Amino acid sequence: MYRLYFSPGAASFAVHWTLIEIGAPFELEHVDFQTRAQKSAEYLGINPLGQVPTLIVDGQPCTETAALLMLLAERHAEAGLAPVPGSSDRPEYLELMVYLANALMPAFRAWFYPQDFGTPERAAAIKENARARIEAAFDHLDARLSDGRGYFLGDEFSTVDILATMLARWSRNMPKPAERWPGLERYLKRMKQRACLREVHADEGLDDWIDLAEVG
Repeated sequence: MYRLYFSPGAASFAVHWTLIEIGAPFELEHVDFQTRAQKSAEYLGINPLGQVPTLIVDGQPCTETAALLMLLAERHAEAGLAPVPGSSDRPEYLELMVYLANALMPAFRAWFYPQDFGTPERAAAIKENARARIEAAFDHLDARLSDGRGYFLGDEFSTVDILATMLARWSRNMPKPAERWPGLERYLKRMKQRACLREVHADEGLDDWIDLAEVG
């Protein structure tokens, strides 16, 4: 039994989705950002960074979203969420997972929390720089989808798609959200119909990106 410490729509979203996809039993523990529960002594005892997600694996707290997705895919290989080591798709899988974690996730953090990266008078410049980095990453991702592939690794759904879709969702209120790119628009329209993604939205009480009442 896994236990996931989460906050609705935060980076824990991707781990929550992955847990549903693999069909493993898990419990959810809500970390209330409104009361800054992530900075409480109790939570810092399991995650000194004061961030979500934290996933309890065999009694031990584990962190870092991309690492957790890769760990779960490895522990539950039967779910087929990652190419097996030694396979021809494995290098591209690792490349994309690290790219999303290193290029997009830090840029989004700067967009949402510019105060963590400089003085208040620099906030606008920090956000503009973050926006440019995000849009450049979407250019790159859109180009990878330009051949009409169904998923980032071709015909096989993987944790790359889980992480990329969550990050696309984060752009929904930006001046140029991910759906403005034609390849990403087509891709995300398909992803939004995925049952497990819709289940995460319902579980976390999110209704501002997909219409849960819409079918097909």
